[in-house]
Amino acid sequence: MIALTSPDTPRVVTEWLRFINSGDRALLDELLDESATFYSPAVFTPQQGRDKAAAYLLAAEKMFSGTDFTYVSQWYGERSAVLEFRATLDGIVVEGVDIIHWSDAEKIVDFKVMIRPLKALQTVIPKMAELLAPSGS
Repeated sequence: MIALTSPDTPRVVTEWLRFINSGDRALLDELLDESATFYSPAVFTPQQGRDKAAAYLLAAEKMFSGTDFTYVSQWYGERSAVLEFRATLDGIVVEGVDIIHWSDAEKIVDFKVMIRPLKALQTVIPKMAELLAPSGS
């Protein structure tokens, strides 16, 4: 995975990109606030709490690992960022954005993913479902 940083990159985003490039659960756990909420492009209900948010983010990292996933643009606000990404899964181009908000303590409190086009979302949903399924089932 490719993730670029610059001197303007907020520390939270730099740490997020370190996680994306490594898949290191400890980095993710350190980055997520205990009350973090994950908003999936495929699940209506927000996933609340560090453990649920981490499960989705770890599954996404695993799903895109070994693909051509890359962040192509980044925008920053006060304690927020929008990271535009692109990847290819099963021959389908997936485009999307990660919208991240963090606290004064530099912990991620909200993480929202949006994906386009519909065919890309239809490709992502079953892969994520498989990765999120309880082991042994």
